[in-house]
Amino acid sequence: MSVCPTADVAMEGMMTTQEQPAEHRLIDWATREFKQLLAIVLYLWVIFGIYVLCETVVLARQHIHFLSHGLALINALALSKVLLVAEDLDFAGRLKSGPLIYPILYKALAFAVLLVAAHIGESMLIGLWHGESVARSVPLVGGGTLKGFVCVVALMFVALIPFFAFREVGRAIGEDKLWDMLFKRGASQLQPAQG
Repeated sequence: MSVCPTADVAMEGMMTTQEQPAEHRLIDWATREFKQLLAIVLYLWVIFGIYVLCETVVLARQHIHFLSHGLALINALALSKVLLVAEDLDFAGRLKSGPLIYPILYKALAFAVLLVAAHIGESMLIGLWHGESVARSVPLVGGGTLKGFVCVVALMFVALIPFFAFREVGRAIGEDKLWDMLFKRGASQLQPAQG
């Protein structure tokens, strides 16, 4: 118990103002992370949806009906959290200096390998959970051949280039400015680059 009641009131006021910004920072952080997660889920859902559509068309030529479009959303949800956590841990964070093309291509390749590996690991864990052996749990990525595996990684690499280009350019010029340039202002309102 304090001998000076005004000191206690002042201390309470200081604690309230210090706690409030922390709460706001936590809410801001959670909102920003949720928006990033949602953007990643949507992007991956589109990519995986296109892959499933291509697979459906190819298998339809052989009169095999393949309708697993829900898997695209499930994979997007599962792998988006892998991508977000890996980015927060600065996975593939090298090549920060120099032209933006280097970190864009490096991250696209590193994350393509990571996402394929995460998909394999997740499938193995699900298989083990259901009592299957490790060998039976490994998914046949690209048909189970090395050529098919490299093809899937190459497709993911190409698909992730626009994603990381957007992220890296946003970091370089400011994400708000990039969003404004892409979605709010017309091309005629953009200032020409000074050179």
